Amino acid sequence: MKLVILDRDGVINVDSDRFIKSPDEWRPIPGALEAIARLNGAGFHVAVATNQSGIERGLLDMNALNAIHSKMLKAAQQVGARIDVIFYCPHSSDTDCRCRKPLPGMFIDIGKRLNVVLAGVPCIGDGLRDLQAAAAAGGRPFLVLSGKGVATLAAGDLPDGTQVFNDLSAAVDAILSTS
Repeated sequence: MKLVILDRDGVINVDSDRFIKSPDEWRPIPGALEAIARLNGAGFHVAVATNQSGIERGLLDMNALNAIHSKMLKAAQQVGARIDVIFYCPHSSDTDCRCRKPLPGMFIDIGKRLNVVLAGVPCIGDGLRDLQAAAAAGGRPFLVLSGKGVATLAAGDLPDGTQVFNDLSAAVDAILSTS
């Protein structure tokens, strides 16, 4: 099975320093959903791995998160895209959990759920935590400059082999040119 793992905020949708707390606040980045559709058209499955500490912080509840994801899935479907699974970590950074990126727990769980070895799987994010989790799970870290990507690139210290692209669409172009 061909798989790509995506972060959500800053990769698929416009990010906010105040968290995405409701469906009304969720807005796709132009071209992102169409890029997912192109992956699907080439036979790729798409998984989302997203830190959502706003749940533990009380900024949103599970009903709100489910409504946000429902809006994302419907918007994807409207352009012919499919997201196969969404994994999220509801914990804040001061909670000791195995799922919060930069730890690879969500990625490992995705691999188990989909029965995919993660070695070489493209993992696309806009933050250092995304890239570190990808590398720790054996995936190929791709940084997009949307969201927090410009600041992440400027800060440096990226995992070895990280590839950098302007946005999800450009990263998908690169994936499709080598698959």
